[in-house]
Amino acid sequence: MTLASPVEQAQADDHIIRFDGIIKRFGGAQALAGASLAVRRGTVHGLVGQNGAGKSTLIKILAGLHKPDAGTIEIEGQQIGHLTPHLAETHGIHFIHQDRLLVPTFSVGEALFLGRELRIAGTPFLDRRGMQRRAKETLFDYFGLTLPTHALISELSTAERQIVQITRALLAQPKVLVFDEPTAALVRREADILFRLIRRLRDEGVTIVYISHYLNEIEELCDDVTVLRNGTNVASQPIVQTSASAIARLMVERDIGDMFPKRQVELGDEILKVEGLTVANRFADVNFTLRRGEVLGITGLLGSGAKDLVRTLFGLDRAQSGLIDVGGTSKPAGTPATAVERNLALVPEDRRGHGVALGLSIAENITLSGLGRYTTLGFLNHRLEARDSDDLIKRLQIKASDRDALVRTLSGGNQQKVAIAKWLSRHSDVYLLDEPTVGVDIGSKVEIYTLIGELAARGAGMIVLSSDLPELVGITDRILVLFRGRVTREFISSETTTDEVLAVSTGASERLRHVG
Repeated sequence: MTLASPVEQAQADDHIIRFDGIIKRFGGAQALAGASLAVRRGTVHGLVGQNGAGKSTLIKILAGLHKPDAGTIEIEGQQIGHLTPHLAETHGIHFIHQDRLLVPTFSVGEALFLGRELRIAGTPFLDRRGMQRRAKETLFDYFGLTLPTHALISELSTAERQIVQITRALLAQPKVLVFDEPTAALVRREADILFRLIRRLRDEGVTIVYISHYLNEIEELCDDVTVLRNGTNVASQPIVQTSASAIARLMVERDIGDMFPKRQVELGDEILKVEGLTVANRFADVNFTLRRGEVLGITGLLGSGAKDLVRTLFGLDRAQSGLIDVGGTSKPAGTPATAVERNLALVPEDRRGHGVALGLSIAENITLSGLGRYTTLGFLNHRLEARDSDDLIKRLQIKASDRDALVRTLSGGNQQKVAIAKWLSRHSDVYLLDEPTVGVDIGSKVEIYTLIGELAARGAGMIVLSSDLPELVGITDRILVLFRGRVTREFISSETTTDEVLAVSTGASERLRHVG
């Protein structure tokens, strides 16, 4: 037996988590093929890879949700045969999930202390005042935020729900916090608050595992990074020894080149005109036009009215006033059914909840929005459905075994492609894309950008709502910025920068103008 040297022993002791040679199969599919992960104590460790690279499986093993088929697991130097959710929590490992797993009908106070309720000393009774007090103190201490502890989770914004989830983990005094795509639904200002919190937690000795498709965040925030590809790690190194572009090359095995494909599309006739559109307490007097072949970006902070505008265009929210002119016919905003009749299509941000039917096959999802084209006297034309589905699967490069694969088995990027394919089968005129690349890996992003350009080249009008400003500047012709419910600026994308768009979306440009 060879004894470890003092240096090797110190390095081993420095790792709070160590996975070696992890193998995991699901039926005939191999999710992990000898993956390793070594996370140093008191650091922020980035975990990156394309959708399907094995990140989720590796983290679910850490959470005790999956048992590896082979490999070793060490937590705080202790070898463990199989982690369970209870054992993971016993070791102080907590998770901030991308899906914000909170009970919507619980109040903030109830959600924070679910499973670890405080009780009045010497009695079986809940100490509701004590829980509210601790919740209020922790929310303010870490976020400078005061939320009404009696408010329901369903009444909170996406960012507020995430803050509640993080606070719930902090109340457990974690040793390790795992963040899964934490900024997917946050605007830049909220992301900056989160980054300050993560740095503070690291300085206080908490170890962070940070999973993100945003490589600039990995470069800015992390101390170390592990890159997964095809179920194994292809690199693990300090962030100071690499770069975002180098990480991207490792993820996809090729040079990404220009992230945003160049388009040379001659704009056509006006296809959409919005006049005086208003939704009380959301946005007011919005006016803009969209031409065939044009990609129009819309952005704004949470609460700016940008997302409400897109929902109203598709009829999900009701407008108090204003007209929408599609193809020369001007009418008030109607219902989603009216929007579909007018050849509008919406690809929502929450693809799992609203964009696709997870329990249906790829083919069934693709033809769902245009069943009329595939039915005669109530009977489905399976041959036509199969032909169109196979064509779109090939065209969008959807990675799946075949058209009959259930959508729930696909990666996030491929689910997003199915959500887009569903509307392509209808040959829509105007596409409303709400955060189309949220939670999508860098390779799939480029494919989606290319698809947006192809649709525009075929004469569709594209409206892209995004909080990713480099994305907006890179793929659009114009950008509308909403601030406090009004369109405050229109930019020509080729003549602006992300800093200028950010200044307007945060109101900084107005403040500077007043100061000047």
